[in-house]
Order: sequence, then structure tokens, then C-alpha cells
Amino acid sequence: MNHSFAPLRNTSLPRNFRQVRLERARDHEHPEGDRRIAYVLIAPLDADSRIDVASWRHHKEACRVVRERPDGEDNLGHLVHGPGGSWRFHYDVTADLTDEAGYHFGDEKLEPGEYLSIRGSDGEHSYRVVSVQPL
Repeated sequence: MNHSFAPLRNTSLPRNFRQVRLERARDHEHPEGDRRIAYVLIAPLDADSRIDVASWRHHKEACRVVRERPDGEDNLGHLVHGPGGSWRFHYDVTADLTDEAGYHFGDEKLEPGEYLSIRGSDGEHSYRVVSVQPL
């Protein structure tokens, strides 16, 4: 794993920050899903379990993503808010990976059992929220 990030100081973050684990959902390539293809997000959530934009603005450096794949190292990046309310994962630590976009992330509830889509260089895929934990 690439460890170029400064460690987070959980005590300096608001209480609404969560660790969210997303795992590849069932599809034609993965009929049972695949827990080894996953993302771990560190993000502030509002009372409706959506990404809290105001908290994100004040704590951008702490809003991170880890991209887990079974065939390589984990990739570290940041959760970035874009035009029109869009969200993407920006892998600024590893220059060899393009940004990935969360499809309607601003509207999605990040609660266990919910599904969302992520668009990367290999297309758009569905992921299931498997856990949401306080930091």
C-alpha cells in the first residue's frame, strides 16, 4: 500500500465523519459480487446519510478513498466535489490511475444495503454499501 498521506487525527474531525465500505455488487462478471473489489471512504455524512458538503469543504484533506483490488496495491486518493454536485475519487498520490466518478453520489444514501454506481476507466459498476462506522 502507498502510505504517502499524513495520518488522520480522528479527534480533530467532526463527529459526523464515517468510514464507509463499498463492495462490488452482483453483475454478469461477478454473479456473487466480489468483496475483494472495494472502496473504503472516509467522509462526513449528514442526518440523511448523504455526504455532507459543508463538512467536506472544511475538512477536504480528511475526505479520502482507498481503492482495493485483489491484483495489486491499494490506491489512495481524495473524495472531490465537482461541478453540478458531482463527486469523484481523485488519486493524486498515484499518478497512474485516472479519476473515478460516483454516479449521483450527492443523492445517494450511504447506508448498509444501499447500492450505488462508480464510473472508472473500465466502465460503470455497481457497489453495495456493506458497512458504515464512526471514526
